[in-house]
Amino acid sequence: MSSQWIAEVFLLAENRLLREALIRLLAKKTDIRVVGANPYSPAVHEEVIAARPSIIVLDSSGLVFSNARLISTLHASIPAASVVMVDMDSDQSTFLRAVREGVVGYVLKDASASEVAATIRAVASGEAVCPPSLSRILFRSVSQQTSAPSTFCGEELGLSRREQQLVELLRERLTNKEIAVRLNLSEQTVKNHVHNILRKVGATDRLAIVKRCEMEPSRTSAGNRA
Repeated sequence: MSSQWIAEVFLLAENRLLREALIRLLAKKTDIRVVGANPYSPAVHEEVIAARPSIIVLDSSGLVFSNARLISTLHASIPAASVVMVDMDSDQSTFLRAVREGVVGYVLKDASASEVAATIRAVASGEAVCPPSLSRILFRSVSQQTSAPSTFCGEELGLSRREQQLVELLRERLTNKEIAVRLNLSEQTVKNHVHNILRKVGATDRLAIVKRCEMEPSRTSAGNRA
C-alpha cells in the first residue's frame, strides 16, 4: 500500500549520473519510494502527472525557469506535489527565484546523500528546507518586500502598476538583474520598463526617477489644498 510511504518521488533529473545515483540512494530508504525517473520531455511530463508523486526532484534551474512554467503547470495537475531542487549552486539570485517559482526544498551540490534524503522527508512532512547559508537571504528578501506603505507617485505620472513596482525597487538601488529576480522577469524586460519610466517621468537616470516620484505626491497634495 502506498500509505506506508512518507514520500513518493519522481526524479525529473537531466543529469543521468545524478539520476541513477539518487535511484540507488533512495531505493535503500524504507520510507521513500521512487515512482519514476527520467530527464524532462513533453512525454515525461504526462508520465509525472500519471504517477502523481508527492515529491518532484529537479536538478536543472534552466528547466524550472523556462518559459514552460514547469512548476506551476505541474501544480495545476498535482496540487499536493512539492518540488525539491538538488545539485544546486549557492547563487542567491537563483535560490530566490526558485523559491518564487514554488520550490520548497533546495539542496546544494556539496550536500551528502543523507542530507538529500532528509530534505525529501522534511518536505514530504510539510516543511520547507534550504541551506542555512541561504536562509538569511530569504528573510532579508521578505523583509524588503514587507516595507511601509509607499509615498511614490503612480497614476499622476502615467505609470502602470508594474512600472510603479519598478520605481519602488529602484529606490532600493537594485540592479536590473536583481529587479528581474525579484519580479520574476527577464533582465531585458526590466531594461525596457526602466526606459519607459525615464521617458514618462522626464528623468535622465535612475536616481532622477526616484527623486521625481518623491516630489510628485507633495505637489499633488499642495494642488488639492489650493
